[in-house]
Amino acid sequence: MSDAKKVATKIATRESYGNALVELADAGHDDIVVFDADLAEATKTAIFKKAYPERHFDCGIAECNMMGVAAGMSTFGYVPFVSSFAMFAAGRAFEQIRNSIGYPHLNVKIAATHAGLSVGEDGASHQCCEDIALMRSIPGMVVLSPADDVEARAAVKAAYEHQGPVYLRFSRLAVPVFHDESSYTFEIGKGETLTDGFDIAIIATGLMTSEALKAAVTLKKQGINARVINMPCIKPLDEALVLRAAKECLKVLTVEEHSIIGGLGEAVCALLSEKLPTPVRRMGVMDRFGHSGPAWEVLKDYGLTADNIVANVLDFLG
Repeated sequence: MSDAKKVATKIATRESYGNALVELADAGHDDIVVFDADLAEATKTAIFKKAYPERHFDCGIAECNMMGVAAGMSTFGYVPFVSSFAMFAAGRAFEQIRNSIGYPHLNVKIAATHAGLSVGEDGASHQCCEDIALMRSIPGMVVLSPADDVEARAAVKAAYEHQGPVYLRFSRLAVPVFHDESSYTFEIGKGETLTDGFDIAIIATGLMTSEALKAAVTLKKQGINARVINMPCIKPLDEALVLRAAKECLKVLTVEEHSIIGGLGEAVCALLSEKLPTPVRRMGVMDRFGHSGPAWEVLKDYGLTADNIVANVLDFLG
């Protein structure tokens, strides 16, 4: 549980990824190998490369080939972590992930950084808002989207322990750290309730979770008690948590830095339409490409801020 207090520490989850790889290797996991596509400084696998250079492989700007190499390494008992920007990992190499990793259900972890709009100045060609939809469609693929540093490092370790393919989604933008590492535990297939309330359930993922927490504070001052749920695991979805929230809160708002097509909101809607029909409003990228600009300004342009979450809740509740 979280008290939603504002915290000063901000860390990009891509940096958390690099640190978690080193933590795993330092713990004696000699089977970890890391592949990158000429972006080690940006994806932060350079942190691992500095500590374990003999287990870091730069495949150059050849993401599709990199997926095949990682697939082959996994058949020899290694646990490959394959890294690139989300646009190039999930997008460019989709066919190789599907056929060479997903179809044979190999133990490869795809760690995609620079996901969503918050790539900022790199613009639409690099802002991947379709990756969750792509990875959700692959049978047996686990899809993780951690919200802060503590959760991201825990997600990397959970992905390592999981037998089978995992897609991890990390951001370029530094985000507030709101979890307490001493008490937090991560489990694939589970979400968590951060604030309790019965007026509306806000289900968020990735860097939108901290914005949902900010929104809950503002809403409380206006007499609205929002239940904020952090959903770091998009697939498999924590169905019990979603169904309980829908039953007790009656209305659900989903928030994600991803297209509303194929992402968290669609997963929640699919579940509720079949098992507990509930009014749902989806906040995300509304079937548009991104554009270049400072990350927070781009997010504001697309309505992905705490203020707009508040506005949507007020409108939704009438």
